[in-house]
Parts: sequence; C-alpha cells; structure tokens
Amino acid sequence: MNYPIIFFLILIPLFSLAAPKGWPEQVREIKYMSNADQTQQPALFYAPKKNGKALPLLVGLHTWSSDYRQTMSVPYAKWCIDKKWIFMHPNFRGPNRRPEATGSELVVKDILSAVAYAKKSAAVDENRIYLIGASGGGYASLLMAGRAPEIWAGVSAWVPILDLTKWHEETSKRKLRYAGEIEKSIGGKPVVGSKAFKDGLKRSAITYLERAKELNLDINAGITDGHNGSVPISHSLEAFNILSAEKDRISTELIGEFTRTAKVPKELSGQAVNDATYGAKKVLFRRQSGPVRVTIFQGGHEIIPEAGLQWLAKQKRIRAPKK
Repeated sequence: MNYPIIFFLILIPLFSLAAPKGWPEQVREIKYMSNADQTQQPALFYAPKKNGKALPLLVGLHTWSSDYRQTMSVPYAKWCIDKKWIFMHPNFRGPNRRPEATGSELVVKDILSAVAYAKKSAAVDENRIYLIGASGGGYASLLMAGRAPEIWAGVSAWVPILDLTKWHEETSKRKLRYAGEIEKSIGGKPVVGSKAFKDGLKRSAITYLERAKELNLDINAGITDGHNGSVPISHSLEAFNILSAEKDRISTELIGEFTRTAKVPKELSGQAVNDATYGAKKVLFRRQSGPVRVTIFQGGHEIIPEAGLQWLAKQKRIRAPKK
C-alpha cells in the first residue's frame, strides 16, 4: 500500500531538483518535453510567486563548451530573482562538439520548447520575452533571432559567431580546438560544395539573420577578441550589416581594419559613447540602425551581463506573433 507514495517521492527529484552548486537556491533544475524528438531535456528554471500579473521571461543560453549548469550564467538568474522575472536556462544539447548540438534542428526546437514550458508553468508577458548569450550562446542567440524573430522582444548577443564555415577557417589558421569541434558537428571539413559545408551553413546564423529585421537586436564584441579571444569582431560587425540600412553599414575595408588592428579606424573615430552599464569597459564604437545596434567595447571575448540585461529591460516586442 505504500508503493504509490514511494513512487511519487522518487518522481519528484526527476523533474524538480535543487539547482547545481553555485546557483541561487530559488532556481530549480527541471526537465521539459522537447518538441524536437519528444525527449525530456534538462534546464534551470525560476518563476516568482504568482501575483496575477504577466511577467517578463529571460532565456539565457550557455557558452560553446558548457551546458545548462555553467555558473557563468548565474548573473542572469540573480537579475530575474531581483526584478521578479521568469528565468529559463536550457541545455539545448550541451557543448558544441557533436551533430545533435551546434545549431541543429534539435537545438532550435529545444529552445522554442523551453519557452513553451515557461509559458505553461508561469504567467509570461509575451511582449517581453528576452534572449541573451555570449560566445556559443551569442551564436545561438543570433541563430534564434533569425529562426524565430516573432517570439523575442529583444535579443542580446555577445561575442557571437555568425558563420560557422568562416569561423572554422579562422580557428584552423590559429590551431584552435574549435575547428575540430565544428568538424565533429557537421561531419567533416567544410570544403565548398561538400555536404559538411552545406550543413555548416544550415547551422549558421548568417543563413537566417535577415529575417530578424523587425527585432530589437543588441550585438556586442570586445575589440581584442580574435587576438586574445576566439571570435574575430568581424562576425559582430557583419551581423550588424545584414540588418542595418544601407547608409548605416560599415564597409568591408573598415571591418577588415577593425579586425586586423584591434583598433577603431580613424574614419570611425568620434563614435565612442558614455554608457555606465558597461562599468569600467569603455564603449569605443557604437552604431544603431533602426532596432539593431552594434557595440565594440574595450575588452576581449566576454560579456558584461549588466549592460545586456539593462538594454533588454527597455525592449518590447515589435513583430506580431505567427498565427
């Protein structure tokens, strides 16, 4: 007669566990159903006590080599606890070194299913669903901006990868391990015309980003990234060009100089701004075109969470949802 009770007690930790070490105690580890393949996927989740109001949802995305347990994302959770936002931190198939991860269809549907879980579990303000990530999370943020632009009120992408095939070439020249991880993900070296090349493009944000023209998008990069970091700032500047008006685009020559010298070209001097949300990191260059902006700050391969989160908090959805 005690079996049902024992079974119930066993089931609880499978679907709602304490957060991993280093995370706020209010955050719970949960599993949710992914529409990608009907599997239970892990995530970290937080929702304030219900008060009858619809609340903003922040989806945070882990970096290239990590998973949903990484403590680098703790500032996202602390922000949500302080501001009484809902928080979701999905795994989306973990580190980017196998076909199931790295911008796959599974990844896209996992992230969309994470949003669906949050909406079923808490009162989400659908005009204030936000996305943030750095490095591999910045890459996934740009990808999701293009794959589902109607969902997000704002996307903040930090030191992102725009094009996997281009990044493979760059990391190969520098003998970084990421080249091999890309090959494991797409089935080989992305030689033009090969199956791996086509798969690399299919998984790349550059293929879809033009769809995000009616989306508040915040792109950030540290000016020395690509020198003492892994992703050249050309990825951020070229992402901005895809979405900006022609008059606001940065020329190929200036992007090359930016990237090569890790300095703001003379032709673009005078476009530094004072932005207290970046703390001690000086904003060296910023350009806005409609709802998209790009910021190059004094730093490397990093995120300044406060800057991204404060920007997101000001955004509301522009595009109407799909019917």
